[in-house]
Amino acid sequence: MRTMAFSKNVSLTPTMFPKKFLQLSSNSFSVNSIFSNQKRNSRSLTSPQVRFPRADMSSTEPKTQTIQHCFTKSEDEFLLCGGLKVEEVVKVAEKRPFYLYSKPQITRNVEAYKEALEGFSSIIGYAIKEITISRFWSICRSWGVGRFCSDCTCSNKEFILEKVDAMKLENPDVAWHNTLFYLKINAHVTLACRCVFNGYGKILKDLVLAAEAGVFVNIDSEFDLENIVAAARIAGKKVNALLSISPDIDPQVHPYVAAGFKNSKFGIRNEKLQWFLDAVKTYPEELKLVGVHCHLGSTITKVDIFRDAAALMVNYIDQIRDQGFEIDYLNIGGGLGIDYYHTGAVLPTPRDLIDTVRKLVVSRNLSLIIEPGRSVIANTCCFVNRVVGVRTNGTKNFIVIDGSMAELIRPSLYDTYQHIELVSPPPPEALTSNFDVVGPVCESADFLGKDREPPTPTKGAQLVVHESMASTTYNLEMRPPEYWIDDDGSVSKIRHGETFDHLLRAFKDL
Repeated sequence: MRTMAFSKNVSLTPTMFPKKFLQLSSNSFSVNSIFSNQKRNSRSLTSPQVRFPRADMSSTEPKTQTIQHCFTKSEDEFLLCGGLKVEEVVKVAEKRPFYLYSKPQITRNVEAYKEALEGFSSIIGYAIKEITISRFWSICRSWGVGRFCSDCTCSNKEFILEKVDAMKLENPDVAWHNTLFYLKINAHVTLACRCVFNGYGKILKDLVLAAEAGVFVNIDSEFDLENIVAAARIAGKKVNALLSISPDIDPQVHPYVAAGFKNSKFGIRNEKLQWFLDAVKTYPEELKLVGVHCHLGSTITKVDIFRDAAALMVNYIDQIRDQGFEIDYLNIGGGLGIDYYHTGAVLPTPRDLIDTVRKLVVSRNLSLIIEPGRSVIANTCCFVNRVVGVRTNGTKNFIVIDGSMAELIRPSLYDTYQHIELVSPPPPEALTSNFDVVGPVCESADFLGKDREPPTPTKGAQLVVHESMASTTYNLEMRPPEYWIDDDGSVSKIRHGETFDHLLRAFKDL
């Protein structure tokens, strides 16, 4: 039977801190019993330096389940999305590559996290950079205030403040600015504490807006701390901050999406925590330390890795509290893996993830911030393309499609697999061959899949690349302006840079 699947440490010196804080403390955080909430009677960190081991998997078996996909095949081999033929969607869509989502599947994914988090204080966050669909963010609010945070974990971008009604959001007091879902504070809106401004190169003007809005801000480096303090002074408001700490744990994922190592660009080293705490103490009018944050990476398939990270974080919290800080939040990050291969893989569920950290979080009376990442969206969507033609160079066969790395960069960036299949059954006489599925961009890296073995598609046939989230522009980066130096030595702008207005226009009248 013919198959349709195509399977086969630089130390930075802040300029505004007192000189005494430029001396790195020789003390670091100790590892105490992770479940005993010991009496806090020390005001200093006295343990010798500790090199934390890589994550070891415990013997506890999570109650995993086979991942269910909203994309299925009909008896006559047509691809369905929630019972509707994708072919029918193609007929009404624009004649160009497009992304297709299942709203019911998104709802099921969110509900799985909400159910897993029942029983203790929590915030579910999702990075705005990953999905810019205004309707997605508006329905997030309908899933329950205090449970799903559509505003969490944003990165800084230089966007222009736009009127909220341009996006037709349900809440008229929510606006976008610098990819921060900016919450205007008034008598009726108290959601700012559900937004975390995260990023590794946050700039001052973005931080000023965050301070004015009252959102959480992650402290990720010495210069970041310096800029946050400056922003608080400009805004005239105290910033609720979380220390972003590198746990130095191996998430066992692709190196490009591994964020938990000490030598990555993410977070601060545990050896420097005392330095940061001393610095925060110096600015009581500008900073209030309310939590800690760590991010391990993406596509994690072993939930005990999260438990190992949580164990480290709660020990940090214990000892930070010993110094008088009121720590209420633990942001454990996220990044559950998904079944990219569509092989019926048995993967951890949201409940598996939450259950591994539940006892630790409850024992310290903390509110948990979780960032589910692609496990909320990825299995709800696909990238739909048309076949431009089929060719061979004598030794290699190619299916050329109208979509490319310009719309979907993940396969070429990570050289990783995403499941590809035809929307409609091929002609009975179609032969199965080995193909690379490639786009029209003049780059050898422009491929969506390599070494796939589908039936040979006809010109104009449609195929989909699964688990393909639309980021509109990669990581929400707007294209920059262009200049040149003229013959007389003068500088002239020759192309305007894109602004947030360009992005918002894509949602007009929708």
